[in-house]
Amino acid sequence: MKQKKGSLSLAPDLCCLCNTCLFLYLTVLSLLLQPQSYDAVEPLDLEEFLMSQLQGGDAALMRELGDFPDDDLEVEHVEKECRTIRHSVPDEGWVAWSHVQYRIKSTITVTTVARKSELFGITWNSVKSPSLAVLSDDSGRTLTSSDFDLRSGLTPDPRVDGLLRFSNHDDLDRFNLEARQGNRHADLFALYPPTDEVREGHARASLTFYVRLSQISENFYCDLNSDQFKGFLKPHTPQTDHSTLSRAAIFSITYPSPDIYLVIKIEKVLQQGEISDCAEPYMVMKESDSAKNKEKLEKLRSQSETFCQRLGRYRMPFAWATVNIMNVISTATLDRDTSDSDSLNGKSSSLDKRGQLPRRNSERFATMEDQCNMSAFKPATITISTFCKQEGDRLSDEDLFKFLADIKKFSSLQRRIKTISGMIKLDVTPVHDNPMACLSAELIPVKPVAEKNLRPIKEVLEFPSSEVYVPHSTYRNLFYVYPQRLNFVNRLTSARNITIKIQFMSGEDPSCVLPVIFGKSNGPEFVQEVYTPVTYHNKSPDFYEEVKIALPARLTERHHLLFTFYHISCQQKQNQTATSETFIGFSWLPILSCDRLQTGQYCLPIALDRLPVNYSLHSPEVPPVRWMESHKGVFNLEIQAVSSVHTQDNHLERFFTLCHALKGGAMFPLRVREEKIPENKLEHELKLSIISLPSSRLEPLVLYLHLVLDQLFTLIMQPMVIAGQIANLAQIAFESVVSIVNSLHNSQELARDQQGRNGLLATYLYWVFRLADSPRDLLNTGRYHQTRCHVGAMLLQSRLRSSSNPDIPAPHSAEDTEVKNILSAKVLIHMQSCRMSTYVDSSSHPQRSTGGTRPSNRKFHEELALQMVVSTGVCRENVYKYAWFFFELLVKSMAQHVSQLEKQDVPRRSRFSDRFKDDIATIVSVVTAEMGTILVKQQKEMEQAEKVNISLAFFLYDLLSLMDRGFVFILVKNYCNQMSAKSISMPTMIGIRLEFLRILCSHEHYLNLSLYFSSPASAPASPCPSISSQSSSSCSFQEQRILGLFDLSQEFKQQHYLTGLLLTELSAALDMESEGSVDTHRGKVQMKAINATYSLLCAHDLDQRCAQPEVRAKVATLYLPLVGIIIDSINYLDFTGTGLGRISISTPRPYPLALNSIAMAIAGNPFNTLARNALPSMSGKAVATLSAETSRNLLLCFLWVMKNAERSLIQRWTVDMPSAQLNRLLELLTICVSCFEYRVTMPALQKSQQAKMQLEDSLLRGIGARGEMMRRVGGQSHPLLSLRSDRAGQRENLRWRKDLTQWRQTNDRQDKTKAELDQEALISGNLATESNLIVLDLLETIVQVTTSLSLLFLSTLGGVLRVLLHCLTCNQSTTFLSHCFSTLRALIVKFGDLLFEEEAEQCADLCQKVLQYCSSHEGGNRSQACATLYLIMRCSFSSANNFSRVKMQVTMSLASLVGKSDDFHEEYLRRSLRTILAYAEEDTEMQNTPLPSQVDELLRNLNSILSDTVKMREFQEDPEMLMDLMYRIAKGYQTSPDLRLTWLQNMAEKHKNRKCFTESAMCLVHAAALVAEYLSMLEDHKYLPVGSVTFQNISPNVLEESAVSDDVLSPDEDGVCSGRYFTTGGLVVLLEQAVELFSQGGLYEAVNEVYKIVMPILEAHRDFRELGSAHHKLQRAFDNIIQKGHKRMFGTYFRVGFYGAKFGDLDEREFVYKEPGITHLPEISHRLENFYSQCFGDALEMIKDSKDIDRSKLDANKAYIQITYVEPFFDDYEMKNRLTNFEKNFNLRRFMYTTPFTKAGRPRGELNEQYKRKTILTTMHAFPYVKTRINVIQKEEFDLTPIEVAIEDMQKKTRELAVATHREQPDAKMLQMLLQGSVGATVNQGPLEVAQVFLNEIPADPKLFRHHNKLRLCFKEFIMRCGEAVEKNKHLITMDQKEYQQELKKNYNRLRENLRPMLERKIPELYKPIIKPRLENR
Repeated sequence: MKQKKGSLSLAPDLCCLCNTCLFLYLTVLSLLLQPQSYDAVEPLDLEEFLMSQLQGGDAALMRELGDFPDDDLEVEHVEKECRTIRHSVPDEGWVAWSHVQYRIKSTITVTTVARKSELFGITWNSVKSPSLAVLSDDSGRTLTSSDFDLRSGLTPDPRVDGLLRFSNHDDLDRFNLEARQGNRHADLFALYPPTDEVREGHARASLTFYVRLSQISENFYCDLNSDQFKGFLKPHTPQTDHSTLSRAAIFSITYPSPDIYLVIKIEKVLQQGEISDCAEPYMVMKESDSAKNKEKLEKLRSQSETFCQRLGRYRMPFAWATVNIMNVISTATLDRDTSDSDSLNGKSSSLDKRGQLPRRNSERFATMEDQCNMSAFKPATITISTFCKQEGDRLSDEDLFKFLADIKKFSSLQRRIKTISGMIKLDVTPVHDNPMACLSAELIPVKPVAEKNLRPIKEVLEFPSSEVYVPHSTYRNLFYVYPQRLNFVNRLTSARNITIKIQFMSGEDPSCVLPVIFGKSNGPEFVQEVYTPVTYHNKSPDFYEEVKIALPARLTERHHLLFTFYHISCQQKQNQTATSETFIGFSWLPILSCDRLQTGQYCLPIALDRLPVNYSLHSPEVPPVRWMESHKGVFNLEIQAVSSVHTQDNHLERFFTLCHALKGGAMFPLRVREEKIPENKLEHELKLSIISLPSSRLEPLVLYLHLVLDQLFTLIMQPMVIAGQIANLAQIAFESVVSIVNSLHNSQELARDQQGRNGLLATYLYWVFRLADSPRDLLNTGRYHQTRCHVGAMLLQSRLRSSSNPDIPAPHSAEDTEVKNILSAKVLIHMQSCRMSTYVDSSSHPQRSTGGTRPSNRKFHEELALQMVVSTGVCRENVYKYAWFFFELLVKSMAQHVSQLEKQDVPRRSRFSDRFKDDIATIVSVVTAEMGTILVKQQKEMEQAEKVNISLAFFLYDLLSLMDRGFVFILVKNYCNQMSAKSISMPTMIGIRLEFLRILCSHEHYLNLSLYFSSPASAPASPCPSISSQSSSSCSFQEQRILGLFDLSQEFKQQHYLTGLLLTELSAALDMESEGSVDTHRGKVQMKAINATYSLLCAHDLDQRCAQPEVRAKVATLYLPLVGIIIDSINYLDFTGTGLGRISISTPRPYPLALNSIAMAIAGNPFNTLARNALPSMSGKAVATLSAETSRNLLLCFLWVMKNAERSLIQRWTVDMPSAQLNRLLELLTICVSCFEYRVTMPALQKSQQAKMQLEDSLLRGIGARGEMMRRVGGQSHPLLSLRSDRAGQRENLRWRKDLTQWRQTNDRQDKTKAELDQEALISGNLATESNLIVLDLLETIVQVTTSLSLLFLSTLGGVLRVLLHCLTCNQSTTFLSHCFSTLRALIVKFGDLLFEEEAEQCADLCQKVLQYCSSHEGGNRSQACATLYLIMRCSFSSANNFSRVKMQVTMSLASLVGKSDDFHEEYLRRSLRTILAYAEEDTEMQNTPLPSQVDELLRNLNSILSDTVKMREFQEDPEMLMDLMYRIAKGYQTSPDLRLTWLQNMAEKHKNRKCFTESAMCLVHAAALVAEYLSMLEDHKYLPVGSVTFQNISPNVLEESAVSDDVLSPDEDGVCSGRYFTTGGLVVLLEQAVELFSQGGLYEAVNEVYKIVMPILEAHRDFRELGSAHHKLQRAFDNIIQKGHKRMFGTYFRVGFYGAKFGDLDEREFVYKEPGITHLPEISHRLENFYSQCFGDALEMIKDSKDIDRSKLDANKAYIQITYVEPFFDDYEMKNRLTNFEKNFNLRRFMYTTPFTKAGRPRGELNEQYKRKTILTTMHAFPYVKTRINVIQKEEFDLTPIEVAIEDMQKKTRELAVATHREQPDAKMLQMLLQGSVGATVNQGPLEVAQVFLNEIPADPKLFRHHNKLRLCFKEFIMRCGEAVEKNKHLITMDQKEYQQELKKNYNRLRENLRPMLERKIPELYKPIIKPRLENR
């Protein structure tokens, strides 16, 4: 085994000393480091195994289950679906001997290969489910707080039938099992549908006319004249065909653009006069003046009739109009009127709504979607009421394009353009399907055909503005002639009214004119000639005519266009003949030039004489005739062709011509353009043409792609006879195919699918490619195979070529050695037999001199495989780069071959030759080696390797249906082993192999291939004994066999080959170690492995072939090893639903702190051990590596196997399971419950406009349907989650060519209807119910099989109960809850003694959960919960004759429930209490026992707790009053520590919800102190706190917990202090929770004090892990203190006084409220005013000032609230100890506020009369406390005189200056602001004014001397601080503040000088010596 690189290093001397030990150590270490062996086992010979099984046993069953259906494969040659009623083909007479016959025939038939099983689809039906328990907020009426008698006024709920009926436990289990199995869902995955896939559809818009600067459609003609006017032209219209009566047309837009215009041109019959003269009557005469102009109108009508009769066949331009179609499309949703000019600018004047076109997802429109919103296209009616008069000198297309550009530029018509009044209405409508009576561009009726004679609709051929790369699929051969300009200016002639007659001639005789010109409106369908419009008196006219011609399929050199030029006499002269035409000249243009169709621009001369003989064989430059203007070109025209016959590409035309000649269809020498090719050079020229094929232009190559590939494949398969010699063109043709494939893939213009495969090639493979009809075996010598030595030599040689130049050898590499090894087994001796790839025995067949094909027994698939093997150089690289194409080509050819063989009943093993199999094995090996090379060295081409890997997988997938399946399995084994041998990173290798196996396992007959119907005993012996067979002999053979079914053994992997490989990859993916940067890749690989397994099981679940329970059981047995894999991978699962993974809290500890349930109860219900999103983990790994969605997929697989596996098998498995494994299974079941919990969706989200905007934004940015997950905002019973997100990203690489894939619409729409939302909720609820019932079934099985094993059962019972409690914690349906409660009651009945003694803590949880369901609004849930709770009481009483513990647990549970639950309904709970009382009264067996009386007593206590709850409900909106009430309740439980602890935790939870983290922490500190009091009495350990005294450093308030007396804390009394928190571990948990809350509240200093209590406990228990964590948290807390410093904002305090009788107990009481930092007075005032206004209405009044309240002046009918801002107050001695900001905001009891006043009664006055009153308040407790408001118990007041007020103000200013000046990082703005207020010249009542008022004179009153002196000293310090601040500011200012600094300096000097006299004046009396000196002693 290969050792992991870099995994071990040893010293050399150690290697020398201990060789034996070293070897053993290396072996063991490598086993530990290396993952599970990746060498695939040898597969079974599947065909032989099936044959052996058919000979024995139930042959019919084995044949049905094991073999494929007889008609599994079907090859069909079907006629291609035709849009028209007949195929568009020319007449047979033209085609019979034409070389284009093949090009026409190939467009009519298609060949498909399909598997019958592919027709089996999955249909998603709506799933019926039991009704769900819907959670509701409706709590009904609120009860009063008066004592409520349960017996009167309440009716008990219906009781559960047969609660005490079963005395036999087996009967009870059987009854519960039958109830659970009823009304179950058979299909689990139908409730959890797989990934949604959206199939993109391509919609076609139906408008295109003109794009600026180019015409993008042919012309459409329609005659809108009345029958009267049409009668005028009757002499010139010999017939009127129905197809010419069309007035509607379908246009197509391939490339939408904002510059698409519809141009309407109006012509009239030619008449005498200029266009202006003819248009004048239309412009001058108005319809309203018809009576006045009656004579003129009659004259005009008479003239018109005359002109129509004489000149009816000639036309003249008249007027035109234009409409911007894209404007119509984008504005068609509006109804508006526009001006006439708007219609010409492309804006409709009236738009009628008729429908809406669905949104398109076509890639073709992606680039234009922003500019042209085709999705908004609705039917519209365009009314054009103004037309532009046509100018005779502006008829060309260039003039039109210039005019359109002007419209776009100026947005209005130019004044120079004259307009004609008129009206035309156009209905513009999107076309969804083919309408009735539609005609194609060739005038062939399109399906559906109209039953009635409807007016036809024409399809107008599009001329796309850019290339459209779509191969020809129908015959089309159209020719367009555009006369452009004629120049007769230099000719001295009278010809001025010029027209051109255009004819298509097949010869020179006039009778050779062909009727192939498409007619216009209201005339014949095809005509022989057309005339261009006449421009009156214009010698150089421009033309805009379009002549559309249907080209004959066979063209000769005599086909030509004939142009005859005439002058038309508009007025008949007296001596003129009947005809009005005067001949001018001729011109012509041959259709073919060197056998190629002529297209493009031409300028032709005009012959003045009659044309000579054979003129059509020459160009117009050659014949000797008289020419106009000396043979100068005067006639300009343009020719365009739209043809599927004429390639118009030199390379393609040459190739097709030579191939036609090769088939014997030409005479030699062969003429190709200008050169002549003799027969002996045909092979050389053909090879050159084949080589040059990839050089063709892309557009014609794509157009004729099907023909090119078909011809090349013919050359590959059939040898050709050229000049009597056999020419083998296979290799050159194959290389050309490879080059074409490469060109198409590299083109940026062609679409590719998500796997990079060219769509054109994929279409060709599926629909077009077919083998030629196999000739009979005319020769037997045939083909022989090339020697393997030669193949290997060529293959190896290609490996040694340089990548840049194939002729330069490259150095050998390791990969070359691998190629040698691949081929070494196939090398033969005959080196000399090097040959061509094909051979035909020429002696057996006569040779023809003209060339042709030779019949051969060569098979196309064999030749193609051989060419792939022997290819070299760049060709070989491209073959394997685009292997998908050649693999699919092989598969389809093999399928057609097999279809022919099946008619002869050839066995599967004999379908293909051994040589062909060798070629296939070589191809697979080389492709695998190529992938390995890329994955190891060329990481940049990783995507290419993945694509090739997918192609190879699909290739083998198809081979399983065609070849010997055992041979294909060997190929799979070789692939896996080859990949394992490469040095590929583990995630990459597993990912590649997983994708490979996922595709193979998606085979229609995967189950048959995996032998699911066969047990391991029926398989032949494995060459490698399984690990289970070598296990300990202590297990019996039967136990080994059962346990072996759940192991991924060698025997399993050999027999169930594909399943074994897939599960091996899944196991390896889950066991991958984290590799740092590869961690993300590892997660993707794991997700891919799980999704592959998930997809398989989903397919089985929904497969009708697996509908029978017996079949499902066998399929589930096939996946039993998956169960073991999932149990071992439990650490990787994420069950939170948020993707955050699991937080490990299960560190082993040697003391009670190790209880997982304690650690999970953080700031919540102390008994909620299995709280949502937090489950106990039994393992050491902590972080989940799987996403929540992937974890759900894996767990659903587990549940499916458990649901469908045989029950007896599961029972035997659990019996043999070790205890540790059984515990992991129970933990897995707990995770399943969490993952499939029923989640309530939020309907309001659907109506939210913001949500819709977010959805649109995510779609536009490509985020996909997964979107954002909404976080939970509700309580425990109302988790509001987002709708399920799109998981499309997790399921990629769907099989690209399956045409019968069942596509479904995504479910992630945000605008779902209520019915859809209800359906989703129903399915989600059914999934939750079914998955939980599966868990319940398994729990019942575990309990039943472990009951007999007493030791195992004792350890299992707790785990089972834990899972059941977690089921009750999660949202569940009523159906499941009824069964869950039944199981719980069965456990209580059977194992009550064990439960109440061994699982006391979980029984407390059980009481809490059952009591919670007793308050449910759902009657069924309440009935089940009441029955369960009564059974708990009854069994506990029966077991101990005393249920004091249960009593305490139920009481505490109710206290916790009412304190925290948001959806608690006391009415329902009272009804449940009444139901329990009814149970006790109706229990006849217990009537003579104390049980009924004790139950009655308990229920009365619970009822009193409910009464307190009602009071709490009344103050739900007043948090302070609510906390007061909860505090009062907790205070009332001073003698019941358990309940007091519960209420303290309830208070903590309420505070935490309000973001009052400090108060929440204080509640937990009080709770910890209560626990410490109990522990100090119970245990005497130094490390434990000495009661609550130890906590006084945290808060002095904690001492109130020491009031608990010794009488209360009696450990001997059962049920008192029995909760889990009354332990050392519980104490630590409470304090750790307090630490987290203190940190959240920003009181980091308190964290240190808490840990001073925790640390000794951790040290005593040597819990170094927790010690490390504690020190880490301390370091973080200290870092926060340092970093945040003074930036922390602590609480803000307000004094609130309540006055008025309406307040009741609150009247005349004052409180100090603690509010969050930076809370302003208006905020708290507004909050309190809003709340109490709801209580008192207008009777509430807010007092705005802080003066003392005089009750005599208050209105007795009103309620008054006075709010005052207060600050913490400290005496001077306190300030010495309160140095930090924290210390000044912690443990606060005294607060101060000031009230300014004057003696006159005003609040404000002058400086010398301004007094201030200070009020000091003392609270009952210190802040922070367990409440946010505390009673004021003392008030002190004292007044300050005006000079004392001045002293205080100056001291404050001085302090502010000192702080601002001496900061470490000075704030210049703050400093300048303080300076401005201190030394500013214009400060009112500033320092100078204060000095002048109080220091200007010495006071007369000696009592004021000291105040005077103190103020003087304050000013001296103030001036000094000002000076320091000015100097400091000097160093902080910028250059632009120098003047400001000078001004400050000047103001400071002025202030100092003004103050100098007052500051130097001292009071002499204050400086007299106290004791007179004795002068005489000196």
